Amino acid sequence: MISMHHPGTAAALRDLSQFRHAFHQCLTTRTDALFELTDAALCAQGPVTSLVELSLEPEHKRGHGSLYEGLNKGGVDIGRFRNVIARQRIPRGEDGRIMLGIDVSHWLRPDANTSPDRLFCHTHGRGTGQAQMIPGWPYSFVAALEPGRTSWTALLDVIRVRPSDDHTDVAATQLRTVVDALITAGHWHEGDPEIWIIGDSGYDGPRLAFLLADLPVRVLVRLRSDRVLAFPAPPRRPGTRGRGARHGARFEFKDPATWPTPAHTTTTDTTRYGTAHARSWDRLHPKLTRTGAWAEHKGPLPIMEGTVIRLRVDRLPGTGTPKPLWLWASATTITAEQMDRTWQMFLRRFDLEHTFRFLKQTLGWTTPRIRTPEAADRWTWLLVAAYTQLRLARWLVEDRRRPWERTPATPARLSPARVRRGFRAVRPATVLPASAPKFSRPGPGRPTGSRNSRRAPLHDPGKTKKTDIKG
Repeated sequence: MISMHHPGTAAALRDLSQFRHAFHQCLTTRTDALFELTDAALCAQGPVTSLVELSLEPEHKRGHGSLYEGLNKGGVDIGRFRNVIARQRIPRGEDGRIMLGIDVSHWLRPDANTSPDRLFCHTHGRGTGQAQMIPGWPYSFVAALEPGRTSWTALLDVIRVRPSDDHTDVAATQLRTVVDALITAGHWHEGDPEIWIIGDSGYDGPRLAFLLADLPVRVLVRLRSDRVLAFPAPPRRPGTRGRGARHGARFEFKDPATWPTPAHTTTTDTTRYGTAHARSWDRLHPKLTRTGAWAEHKGPLPIMEGTVIRLRVDRLPGTGTPKPLWLWASATTITAEQMDRTWQMFLRRFDLEHTFRFLKQTLGWTTPRIRTPEAADRWTWLLVAAYTQLRLARWLVEDRRRPWERTPATPARLSPARVRRGFRAVRPATVLPASAPKFSRPGPGRPTGSRNSRRAPLHDPGKTKKTDIKG
């Protein structure tokens, strides 16, 4: 049953049907098997705990063999599908600008010695100092963030980080692809507010800003609390000989004695964190050296100036006294109002954690024990398609509230898990492009008593050095 309480129900149903049809056209091989697998993951009652169990869902009309054949040998036109996703509705901030969050989530495969391209993934433990490095496949996600507290994001792209990839360079290439797709789809025009890219401390903000300088974007990242930046160099005195200074006074995050008078100081009352105290300093930049990503940079190293924001709140839910949060934004000469809007935008980045939790715990993203990374990529893109359909169906489903849950939620407050409960009732009203399965007989299988004489090769996890191939 479709909810008819929202005035945009007809438009939402049309958008969902068009997306399903376009998604089906992006599947190039084993098309119907992959499409029905996606529907089975969408309509299954409860979390996905086994891949083969999805073949028993009514939406999956084929056998379990076609399920594995689809993941192992199927085809997805990823470039075309990226453009399909970019054409959907994109959430915007309160000021109308697009906010893109980027983060990495890991598909841990510690015992998959026959699976190639695994990296050591940093995982957090429950206690202090309990972090571990576990082999797995890291995936970089880009999503458009919604304003306000919510468990929704709009997934736009995902890419697997390979052993020879540089983390920041891969992020820059991925973001360039997403921004170009958004501009082509008409979500950004000349004169619109710049697109904000928001990342955690694992990203090199100044390098991202340098690599994306030709795009209409601003970069906002969190910095570690032990960083040291520099102010602009002082004016050169007349008659001074020698090379001029490139950096000015030091700004040490751990030493308040190096902090001059802030450009802006604000105090904001919040319902979740108590009182938020923010201070900003303008035109701060890191001292770059010719190491790492800058080792092969030609010419003088750039001076990437930005605004540093120090945010301190009274409390964090479930923790003790919170530590100050340091942010670096590639924008300069911002006002006090823009500073408050900037750190509030960064807090929306944590909505990506809800998306990762839903993908893993409900849709079963990391549940399958798939051997090849190519099959893992196909399964990942199928779940991106499934999540996008749930986002488009927010105004179509009736809330199927559990007895222990609170009063029925409005469509605007439904979480992805609650939308998924009612998707099976919405699906018959949408486009069903998959054809009926053909009759077939199962093969004889492996002869009794025979052994597999072709052992799978073993692969060691870890980074590999990127080399130029000449020939």
